[in-house]
Amino acid sequence: MKNPIETAKKNTIENAEIFLRNFSHVPDDKLNWSPTPTSKSALRIAAHASLYLHRFAEMIATQSVPAVNNLDEWLAEVHAEETAIKNRDQVDAAFQSGIEAVNNALDSLTPADLENSIDSGQGWSMSMTFLINLPAWHTTLHLGQIDYLQTCWNDQTIYTS
Repeated sequence: MKNPIETAKKNTIENAEIFLRNFSHVPDDKLNWSPTPTSKSALRIAAHASLYLHRFAEMIATQSVPAVNNLDEWLAEVHAEETAIKNRDQVDAAFQSGIEAVNNALDSLTPADLENSIDSGQGWSMSMTFLINLPAWHTTLHLGQIDYLQTCWNDQTIYTS
């Protein structure tokens, strides 16, 4: 049987690499373009995906869901963090530090930890086996948004390298 922690680490790295590869094909003049005024741009999506790696790492390391006492304040903080990322180099740096944080958090787990579930305090729980795979899965979900934006500006190229 494969080691689920090593598999989660490998998938986090690979999915981030695929995301960054596709993001690298976003033209500079389209980085901040969005289909509507309230939609996220490719740069904002990339910032979100990269910064959430740190959030997932914290959840894995603490085996808990952070308490959010004031949702509006928390969303404002997330918005500020995402909009503070202004260019590709900052996206890449955020992804690299996020991957490192996820891998360090995964390295802190024992096989017994994978049997745990995390209580959200809001009536739902999440298994640790789901959580350790969430960084890779979340990155892939947002890759789909980048791909969609590319179709909006009529880029029909399939990027393989």
